Amino acid sequence: MPKTPDFFVKKTLFLTGAASGIGEATAYIFAREGANVICADIDIEGANKVSYQVNQRGGKGLAISCDVTNRATVEAAVAAGIKHFGNIDFQFNNAGSAIKRSKFLDIDDDLFEKAYDLNVKGVFYGMQAILPHMLERGSGVIVNTASMSYIRGGGGHSIHYASAKGAVVTMTMGVAREFVKENIRCVSISPAAADTHFQDISSNDLKKSMTNDIPIGRMADPEEIAEVVLFLCSDACPYITADTIRISGGGGFR
Repeated sequence: MPKTPDFFVKKTLFLTGAASGIGEATAYIFAREGANVICADIDIEGANKVSYQVNQRGGKGLAISCDVTNRATVEAAVAAGIKHFGNIDFQFNNAGSAIKRSKFLDIDDDLFEKAYDLNVKGVFYGMQAILPHMLERGSGVIVNTASMSYIRGGGGHSIHYASAKGAVVTMTMGVAREFVKENIRCVSISPAAADTHFQDISSNDLKKSMTNDIPIGRMADPEEIAEVVLFLCSDACPYITADTIRISGGGGFR
């Protein structure tokens, strides 16, 4: 995957939403490559379990309690990670959720604000916390989780979520362009439906409908998305920045 053998050995990833799903899979993929992984999640018990597995799989893990909707806890988590490992090379702002599905006219202020606090502010706080460190080091890669839903306006009663993920794509592009001369890359990924706990809010009929809309015929495995994150953080793609990488199984185009 990387051009340089052992590229990820002793390099450090700061990862939010680490306790399950895409975040958990990404932690294990980076551990396989010998990286340090800071497992940040509001679910500290889950983060501890993932951190333990990172240590078992060839990496070094650190679990940190982190509520990405709270700037102070994000800043504290980043600072603790730097103190523990000495540096952070990569950041994957992955924590996010649709909270619940709702028809547009039924979306109230509380749901809308929660969706933006988690999916947009969480990314905003993460990048603001890590960028001074990356600027001081003179390099870094940031990957943010968006979604294919932003392209289609949010299927399955999730306009609040899709619009928030659209904001993530725009913010990623802006940060990438602002810091490109500082040797910092910033990319977003836009997965289609993935087979994770995220889908717990989806009915069986909706899951079937989403799967039918994906030409490859199934939801993505979290590991398939994690491998893309690994590639984007590697030295194999220095020209990729400001882009959103679609991981769609062919979906979103028909």
